[in-house]
Amino acid sequence: MTENTQQQTAPTTELPTQYAPAEVEGPLYERWVERGYFEADAKSEKPPYTIVIPPPNVTGSLHLGHAFEHTLIDALTRRKRMQGFETLWQPGMDHAGIATQNVVERELAKEGKSRHDLGREAFVERVWQWKAESGGQISGQMKRLGDGVAWSRERFTMDEGLSQAVQTIFKKLYDDELIYRAERIINWCPRCLTAISDIEVEYQDDDGELVSIRYGEGDDSLVVATTRAETMLGDTAVAVHPDDERYKHLIGRQIKLPLTDRTIPVVADTHVDPEFGTGAVKVTPAHDPNDFEIGQRHNLPNLAVMDERAVITVHGPFQGLDRLEARSAIVAALRAEGRIVAEKRPYTHSVGHCSRCKTTIEPRLSMQWWVKVGPLAQAAGDAVRDGKVKIHPQEMEKRYFDWVDNLHDWCISRQLWWGHRIPVWYGPNGEVVCVGPDEQPPTGEGWHQDTDVLDTWFSSGLWPFSTLGWPEKTESLAKFYPNSVLVTGYDILFFWVARMMMFGLYAMDGTPPFHTIALHGMVRDQNGKKMSKSFGNVVNPLDWMDTYGSDAVRFTLARGANPGVDVPIGEDWVQASSKFANKIWNATRFALMNGATVEGPLPDASEMSATDRWILSRLNKTVAEVDAFYDDYQFSKLSDALYHFAWDEVFDWYVELSKTTFFAGGEGARVSGRVLGEVLDVMLRLLHPVVPFVTETLWTTLTGGESVVIADWPKDSGFRDAAAEQEIALVQRVITEVRRFRKEQGLQDAQKVPARLAVDGTPLVAHEAAIRQILRLQPEGEGFSATASLPVAGATVALDLSGTIDVEAERKRLAKDLAAAEKEKAQANGKLGNEAFLAKAPDNVVDKIRGRLAKADEDIARIKTQLATLPQA
Repeated sequence: MTENTQQQTAPTTELPTQYAPAEVEGPLYERWVERGYFEADAKSEKPPYTIVIPPPNVTGSLHLGHAFEHTLIDALTRRKRMQGFETLWQPGMDHAGIATQNVVERELAKEGKSRHDLGREAFVERVWQWKAESGGQISGQMKRLGDGVAWSRERFTMDEGLSQAVQTIFKKLYDDELIYRAERIINWCPRCLTAISDIEVEYQDDDGELVSIRYGEGDDSLVVATTRAETMLGDTAVAVHPDDERYKHLIGRQIKLPLTDRTIPVVADTHVDPEFGTGAVKVTPAHDPNDFEIGQRHNLPNLAVMDERAVITVHGPFQGLDRLEARSAIVAALRAEGRIVAEKRPYTHSVGHCSRCKTTIEPRLSMQWWVKVGPLAQAAGDAVRDGKVKIHPQEMEKRYFDWVDNLHDWCISRQLWWGHRIPVWYGPNGEVVCVGPDEQPPTGEGWHQDTDVLDTWFSSGLWPFSTLGWPEKTESLAKFYPNSVLVTGYDILFFWVARMMMFGLYAMDGTPPFHTIALHGMVRDQNGKKMSKSFGNVVNPLDWMDTYGSDAVRFTLARGANPGVDVPIGEDWVQASSKFANKIWNATRFALMNGATVEGPLPDASEMSATDRWILSRLNKTVAEVDAFYDDYQFSKLSDALYHFAWDEVFDWYVELSKTTFFAGGEGARVSGRVLGEVLDVMLRLLHPVVPFVTETLWTTLTGGESVVIADWPKDSGFRDAAAEQEIALVQRVITEVRRFRKEQGLQDAQKVPARLAVDGTPLVAHEAAIRQILRLQPEGEGFSATASLPVAGATVALDLSGTIDVEAERKRLAKDLAAAEKEKAQANGKLGNEAFLAKAPDNVVDKIRGRLAKADEDIARIKTQLATLPQA
């Protein structure tokens, strides 16, 4: 616990009777921004704490995944700000090359135009215009969520500074021979008309066809199988294993390629598995990555048979057909010639799709720009192995190493117009010049710039340092690099995290971009199912925020956030979190009206009741727990700890146990009022990073402080009182046992019952008034008859139930329940005593029966106790 150092005004106890999030959240956020609470000063002497936002696409809007991730980051940065760190949460957006170009092209299509009608320069200008008018709506939605980002530092991956950073690192990589241009097989999207990287390909099982085709004639023939019959037009060989006796006589010979006037060689290659299929494979170097490697080893020609839209470009009968149309036509033609040996339909196999438009990708031989990732990936792996960077949870390290240790060179060129254009110029005589940001490109007749742009992940890979002004040596770069932690989903560990690691280590002289990588899971529906439009289970978090408030959405997401584990979420849970926010509001309002205050010093422990000392002991333990959970990124556990402390211990126990003290007034009420004020002050500050809006309103009302955003983070004072905790545990046990007994007897919560409390000589004597009030126990009067007696916690609670229940009906009900429990016990004992059953039954079945037996024993003991406490007839 800490003293709040803000200048305070006289607190007011006035709060509206109900919490209305819609009326509170917007004005509060505007006030925070206006006062500059979220800004970061590079000149500050405070220790830095930096987190970058995973830049959302400029085309995007807030979805549950964003809301989840932003909640976690906001909680971390709000806490660090309160702890006295110069905290920077760096905001910004990604230009999202393919996605943004597609959006603008669709708008043009409505006008009957294409980008080619406008030309490159006018089209790019049109995209900038779209961004200014329609892009970036997610920024406003982030404010709705309460994101405490430094808005004055907002960056865009295509702004002038970041463009300079992109050009600088491209030039540096090029000069270090880590960027090169080469013709290789790439993943090509016939819909987006661009290359995409391996990690932008999504694989799914599709129903296709597997056809077996006979090449050659008679003894000089062999059979190959394929799911892509249309590519046979580009075959330039058939490959077999060099040790396969079936085909040794054919190696080096030419065979006829069906449907064409060409012959192709049979080559021997150890890549071929003689045990798979027929042991012979068709080789199409221009349309398959494995075939391309075989072709390189055997100097085979590369024959492309499809254009950029996957339309066949060769061989008259099939020329002009789409790849799928050509597939059917070619199989029909082969069947007509008797070349089809076998057909299997449907044939389910894994097929790659473009992650953006879901079109089936086409492997295609193409001249592209590549990053030689070997040395960069080595450094990225070593940084984790050497402990410079920690991955949390640690078990995710294996996934990281599996990726970076096996990285292929990265295709970074995209056949788009929107994006960072590759800074390379070509001359009339084959010259190639890479131009840095401070260099003039070559001019003159015949010189032209490369038409491709860079992969979006190239610029976002620079995000941790380009946003701070790199390549300039800025104050911000010196202060806030490296980042303290990266909070992101395990799903983009390869897309983004590995890119940032490689570029950060390379550009910043071996300093990694962050100290810790904290990985979280994906948000799923309440049944654990992936959210998808096709499943009809996608949720717009803004709808929930409108209905329940942003705090409720945030608390639900944080409470489900276990490191590296997917997060199920349903509306019922958000509704429950809304009730929690309302509980905080109502309980704080009640406390304020009944003496809770932060005025004056905290009374000495000798002046406090056991109840007061108990709650302060529990408070400090909670502070310590929450700190430990934060430091371990255990958002679910810290949220649970705060929930149970606030609802169970503060509101359900401390406030209830203290009501008699408050109602009595005097010195005891003054002391408890100050204790309750202290507890609320600390509790609201602990809750603030996760539920910022309701806590801001309540804390400023309670304390008169300027804002909880800039209040001190609580510290564990070390105060512990084991005796008080033990004493209140006895009180809780008595109240819990009597409540349970009342419920079992069918008594209403508000129903008053005469009772005698024999508590003399026990710690309970000091709590008799509170126990009576909470349990609705009246003092014993004339004619009191102890019809039920409960020995508990060293005391006895005698109740007069005459006139409150139908004893005979209750006895019959309990007798029936007892018979059922004894039957259950007998059945369980029978099975557990049967050796034949035990020998055959699985362990989990036996364990289940043992559990039933234990439950039956427990029920029998409970029911017999209830029968014994019933009034005698």
